[in-house]
Amino acid sequence: MKMRKMLVMGVLAGALSIFAACGGGDDEQTLLVGAAMSLHDVNQEIQRAFNAAHDNITVEFTHASSGALQTQIEEGADIDVFMSAAMAQMRNLEEQGLIYGSSRNLVRNTVALVVPVGSNLGLTSFADLANANVINVGVGDEAMPIGNFAREVFDSYGILDIVNDKTVFATDVAQIMMWVETGEVDAGIVFGTNAIASEGVELIVIADANRHAPSLNPVGIVADSGNISAAQTFVDFLFSNEAREIFESFGFAMYN
Repeated sequence: MKMRKMLVMGVLAGALSIFAACGGGDDEQTLLVGAAMSLHDVNQEIQRAFNAAHDNITVEFTHASSGALQTQIEEGADIDVFMSAAMAQMRNLEEQGLIYGSSRNLVRNTVALVVPVGSNLGLTSFADLANANVINVGVGDEAMPIGNFAREVFDSYGILDIVNDKTVFATDVAQIMMWVETGEVDAGIVFGTNAIASEGVELIVIADANRHAPSLNPVGIVADSGNISAAQTFVDFLFSNEAREIFESFGFAMYN
């Protein structure tokens, strides 16, 4: 009887070992989210909250300009979820069939004019960037949503050509913030959430929403992701009440 009991236990142990080796049960999955640089700070909190609530899914982030991330996805980068700073880059991927299903608008942002703390230029509006005492302005390049929003704002004030001659182009919003914080430029155009998160810049004004295209942050699952189900779990979390509180604490407004 004792021998039979030991034999049964041995068979069960072997079966459990095979089950575990084959990944049975709750496999751990790691998601890579490609997110716009303007989402960097808030995503640190999103990451902590999501990972704490999900034992078997770990989310990791890579941040860059939306244009750069679009290119990476087009070139087959191992990204599961795309969080863009504008609709244009997401729409481009959807038109190529590179987004699974449909993207969803997640949050809204604003466009802000910032200067170094202690600036004595006396700027009070975007129009003042045309003043002769403004020598250089940090602006995103054409691959960056914030750069395109900035040029739309300049154009609405009739100062686009003047400011273009003063523009120093950045490759991501973090670079613009660094330039303004260190005084390398007289002013910079960034997202409102970047402006309020930094103690090293002075927020001068937020652009009226009718002076630029809607500043929306959509999210979509990359069609080639090998973790569609886990990616959907993460996207669903982004629309939860817990995530809403995190986004709003960083100055974002939910789309709905």
